[in-house]
Amino acid sequence: MIKAVLFDMDGTLIDTEKYYRVFWPMAMAEFGYTLTDEQVLSMRSLGRPFAPAQLKAWFGEDLDYYAVRNRRKELMEEVIDRDGIQLKPGAVEILEELKKRGVLIAIATATDLERTEKYLKVTGIREYFDRLISATQVKEGKPSPDIYLYACEQLGLAPEECIAVEDSPNGVTSAYRAGCKVVMVPDQTEPDEELSKKLFACVSRLDLIAELF
Repeated sequence: MIKAVLFDMDGTLIDTEKYYRVFWPMAMAEFGYTLTDEQVLSMRSLGRPFAPAQLKAWFGEDLDYYAVRNRRKELMEEVIDRDGIQLKPGAVEILEELKKRGVLIAIATATDLERTEKYLKVTGIREYFDRLISATQVKEGKPSPDIYLYACEQLGLAPEECIAVEDSPNGVTSAYRAGCKVVMVPDQTEPDEELSKKLFACVSRLDLIAELF
């Protein structure tokens, strides 16, 4: 029996993944590096220590990951503060339906808690969530299973009692390794054959998750 649904945030509930795709290369360029679109896509939801290690593997040990990341944050926040954030299709509908069913709802995101709170409040959906879990609270970010194992622990549930909703390969892998039932709602890319093996289901809109259990 499914007792909780754990949502990734960026690219899954809110339409912000497109900004990472723009502002990571822009920030890297300011530091003299060229980050390809393919490289950006592979880094979606990639957490500590994997993201710093990956960029250093591509561009050398001299790359100051945190300086580049902070600049990316500045660029991205300027646009978000000006233009706001859009919810992904079906977001409110699925959150409403889960509340009606008495299912626990949590966030499991690579984003820090301060920005998570900000983004959820800006989009008007903060009230739906019983818990907010950030990868900053665990030893390793996605694709390690730590964040989903911690989320399940905080909810007092076994991973198999939880559906994890993700949009990216790193997120899917994290939830799969934790033992959750993984539902993918593709954002920037569709799942390939290997990733599809890790999925409980793949749906085109968030509200279609309600039909799965």
